[in-house]
Amino acid sequence: MTVRVVIVDDQGMVRSGFGVLLNAQPDIEVVGEAPDGAAGLARVAELRPDVVLMDVRMPVMDGLEATRRLLAAADAPKVLMLTTFDLDDYVYEALRAGASGFLLKDASAGELADAVRVVAAGDALLSPSVTRKLIAEFSRLGAPRAPSRGKLDELTERETEVLALVARGLSNGEIAESLIVAEQTVKTHFGRVLMKLGLRDRPQAIVYAYEVGLVRPGD
Repeated sequence: MTVRVVIVDDQGMVRSGFGVLLNAQPDIEVVGEAPDGAAGLARVAELRPDVVLMDVRMPVMDGLEATRRLLAAADAPKVLMLTTFDLDDYVYEALRAGASGFLLKDASAGELADAVRVVAAGDALLSPSVTRKLIAEFSRLGAPRAPSRGKLDELTERETEVLALVARGLSNGEIAESLIVAEQTVKTHFGRVLMKLGLRDRPQAIVYAYEVGLVRPGD
């Protein structure tokens, strides 16, 4: 299947450059672009892509607000945020809005294409540096922020353990090594966590775990 992409960025050179790089891939097609969040919403509604590359800072409507509105729909595409800085101030809010990850604008052609494929497949693109930024933000805000831990009771002890390790930034492979189980077993447990808690992906799981106080910065 071909992954259909819309690029939303206020810099024409970024849109055209990313378009050339992605269209060179046999399994990716850039079907449209837009210069701001408002225009991006219209293009997405018209074209119904699989993935949206969304700039954070834009005129008219920024990427955060556009992402919130876009992901309010049940059949929304995946959103990959574009940023100039690895430790962008908007990491926390973007992930809370439902973005599936972050990509630096100076990413190589290979990194760009791989990021689109990862997000299109339903996985999250969350680098260790972004995870650290997210944890630091929770520390600054003073988690937990959510009033109820009720849904956690639906998880088994092992599922809760897996969620806590995900929230600390461990990969599936690292979690498997820590728990002395197969990596596929970790993936199965985490899939059940997402289903039971009604979460979209890994970034939302990390946000949830900190907001309910399952893990705390410095644990």
